[in-house]
Amino acid sequence: MFAGEGLTLRAEFTVTEHHQGAPGLAHGGLLAAAFDETLSATNWLLSVPAVTGRLETDFRRPVPVGEVLHINAEVVGVYGRKVYTRAIGRLGSPEGSVAVTASALFVQVSLEHFIKNGRPQDVAQAAADRAVRASVTALEVNP
Repeated sequence: MFAGEGLTLRAEFTVTEHHQGAPGLAHGGLLAAAFDETLSATNWLLSVPAVTGRLETDFRRPVPVGEVLHINAEVVGVYGRKVYTRAIGRLGSPEGSVAVTASALFVQVSLEHFIKNGRPQDVAQAAADRAVRASVTALEVNP
């Protein structure tokens, strides 16, 4: 993923045989997961942790195994703790045919949300990783 202008980013998702649902085609649930990951990454641009509150995915055409899905995502609004996002996935190139569109609502949360609800060893590891990264360098959006 790469940050773009403002609150946008772009990503590429290569569909392999491991992502297959129907013969020769990407599984819709895996495509939805790719969009959830891409849309959630826009929250890094806001520098506030957030969790998915709603994800809506529209499948407009099949996505064949072996294709690259080019995803452009953006934050379209922030209201209180709510972050509204949308994305478009195109086949083969950034100008290719629209195959998937998605919109999502994220809810900004405090780090205590993860401490209260997450698996303790994973939360501890994430905190340790974050401390190491903070001591080494500042976050680079497009290194």
